[in-house]
Amino acid sequence: MRGIHTTCHDERMFMVTTNDVPGYRVTQVLGEVMGLTVRSTNFGQGFTAGFRALGGGEIPEFTKLMYESRYEVMNRMWAEAVQRGANAVIAMRFDSGSLGSFSEMCAYGTAVLIEPIAGAAPAPAQPAAPPAPPVA
Repeated sequence: MRGIHTTCHDERMFMVTTNDVPGYRVTQVLGEVMGLTVRSTNFGQGFTAGFRALGGGEIPEFTKLMYESRYEVMNRMWAEAVQRGANAVIAMRFDSGSLGSFSEMCAYGTAVLIEPIAGAAPAPAQPAAPPAPPVA
């Protein structure tokens, strides 16, 4: 994702992997927020991907699945942060794992309220669209 902002659901929110946002101070910590999804491939995807794996290299079916999963968990985390009244999520991380034939993806961070620091140079105001799911 480019830039320091993300735009989801027609509202702007900082979502950063750092513990602070340059030019802003945290005024209130609202707690941990997360988004989670568990997915599986359909039989056709799994079958095709199995054959591709024999040759090595990237497996597009699984790449698409993981990309869509990241998009979904970021939006779920965003929704939880908005519900708590946050205008930023700091210390955002991704985690993933497998549960048998299923793939689990989680995005988590700390929902906070931030405000500009008077006289400080604010973070670049270049809103970036959230990552979009790949086109099939």
